[in-house]
Amino acid sequence: MKYTKQEVIQFIDEEDVKFIRLAFCDVFGTQKNISILPEELGKAFEYGIAIDAWSIPGFEDDKRSDLFLHPDPATLVVLPWRPEHGRVVRMFCDITWPDGKPFHGDARYILKESVKTAAHADCRFSFGSETEFYLFKRDDDGNPTQEPYDEAGYLDIAPADKGENVRREICLTLEQMGIVPQTSHHEEGPGQNEIVFRHSDPLTAADNAITFRGVVQTVANRNGLVADFSPKPLDSRPGNGMHINFSVSSGAHFAPLVPAIAGVLNRICDMTLFLNPTDRSYLRLGREKAPSYISWSAENRSQLIRIPAAFGASKRAELRSADPTANPYIAFSLLIHAAIKGIANDEQLPPVADFNIYSAPQEVLDNFKKLPESLAEARRIASESEFIRNCLPSTIINSYLH
Repeated sequence: MKYTKQEVIQFIDEEDVKFIRLAFCDVFGTQKNISILPEELGKAFEYGIAIDAWSIPGFEDDKRSDLFLHPDPATLVVLPWRPEHGRVVRMFCDITWPDGKPFHGDARYILKESVKTAAHADCRFSFGSETEFYLFKRDDDGNPTQEPYDEAGYLDIAPADKGENVRREICLTLEQMGIVPQTSHHEEGPGQNEIVFRHSDPLTAADNAITFRGVVQTVANRNGLVADFSPKPLDSRPGNGMHINFSVSSGAHFAPLVPAIAGVLNRICDMTLFLNPTDRSYLRLGREKAPSYISWSAENRSQLIRIPAAFGASKRAELRSADPTANPYIAFSLLIHAAIKGIANDEQLPPVADFNIYSAPQEVLDNFKKLPESLAEARRIASESEFIRNCLPSTIINSYLH
């Protein structure tokens, strides 16, 4: 349910809400929040709540230190793990300067603007993310370890799969927050899990991706575990991916998907810094089914982009290179812009790669361009990219470059 301001005020008054969390993300996608009491909500809606920009990574400005959070009433949710009496709710926020102008480092605002750009091009996008994570044990003092919660493998069941009840609790919590899980299962790595939830419009999908990470970490902690979303938690085991599913329609037609995929493939190297923003991201790519070559296929999971078997409105593309350290607002924004370019230019797909790229001979692989192989290379390509400069403000670009 999407609330209005008046409905939020009424809900908080009637449902024994005592704390309101105003949530936002820094430029790297790390969720932050500040709590206010119900008496401050009117002020928050009318004027915003001030925060110190100098204390937030990527928000620094040499001249100004004040920013204001403006809660988005449509994003109101109750946090189910907090007490029933004296409830705690959360809303995502828009971020502005004191004069009300949008803050250029607000990735959520950037995604909103990207959606408007798509609408002007008569394109509508849907996104869904499939995010993998490890569950590790804690030591006797409660500190995180790198000891997996179990030694199960892909699609294993209990008792080998010890994460079954944790995933169940995560799924039920997500449901209570209005996010509908579709599937959940054990992944290939020991203690590795994946939960897939329904696709949505770009902004809702990005909000859901941030919410998902918070729920997983909270539920894991409640069970005496730690959830690890890093791209390569264990050197000799599969890494964590954030597979991004996207579809696009124009009018009543879904035909733009093909040139949209071409647009993404043609600009994927420019985007890689923002899809894979850490050193360890590049230890994952090219290993244990994570892609390293720029290729596509219908159904074959070894390629960078695959088109799963589906029809009509369910037809979509799956980008398999991104990892959970990506800021979903930025990732979805760049994919929208790349897809729009592909559609506008009627860009064509390269020849299909319907084979297992992991077992292909080198003479075949030599026909394919590779993704950046290091963070330094990804930074260099992004720094030289006109596409990136046209899509993102310098504040965000510089934060990732430095």
